[in-house]
Amino acid sequence: MPPRLTALAVHALTATGAALALLALLAAARDDFGAMFLWLLLALAVDGIDGPLARRAHVQTHAPDVDGVLLDLIVDYLTYVFIPVFALVAAGYLSGWPGLAMALWVAFASALYFARAGMKTADGSFSGFPGCWNMVALGAFVLTPSGGVVLMALGLLSVAMFLPVKFVHPVRTARWRGLTLPAALVWAGLGLWAALAGLALPGWAALVFAVASLWLLLAGMAQQVIPPRRA
Repeated sequence: MPPRLTALAVHALTATGAALALLALLAAARDDFGAMFLWLLLALAVDGIDGPLARRAHVQTHAPDVDGVLLDLIVDYLTYVFIPVFALVAAGYLSGWPGLAMALWVAFASALYFARAGMKTADGSFSGFPGCWNMVALGAFVLTPSGGVVLMALGLLSVAMFLPVKFVHPVRTARWRGLTLPAALVWAGLGLWAALAGLALPGWAALVFAVASLWLLLAGMAQQVIPPRRA
């Protein structure tokens, strides 16, 4: 395939995330949250592979008329922020005026975060919570905490978006990747299981899911506290 067509095909792959986002929104609108998370997990998988494919295809050289970074951010805002927050409201986790105010704040603050320059640190981690509300929402639906706990979690994490706190990228953050990448794969696998099973997991699986979620959430902060081992 000619290089330009290859590059355009990668951009098209990224853009499929927008179509998956619409399918997820339609599922959420009919209260089929299991289907919604299936579409969001598929979008997450696309987001995980389109970056390496874009670099391999040299899209900035062969298809510079399409801004792949901007395209990725548009899709990410839909799948990471807008639809998960909508689902939390629709399912009653964010209810009443406090819940609505929190949903509006998260949508507003996440838009600012996604437009922020320098959201990545030198080691490939994220500076501030990277707005992964899809993961937070899936955790809420699987672990079923109270609405108050969800409200508090969203409040803390939305503030953490703008604090100098690190959050690991499962692939790009080299330190502890031997633990972080398997944890991310386990989390995704259990999330897929839950989405296929009506968002319910056996007790042991829910516990593993919770531990993997906490590791992905807290590993970056732990790295800031624990100095790296000298060679």
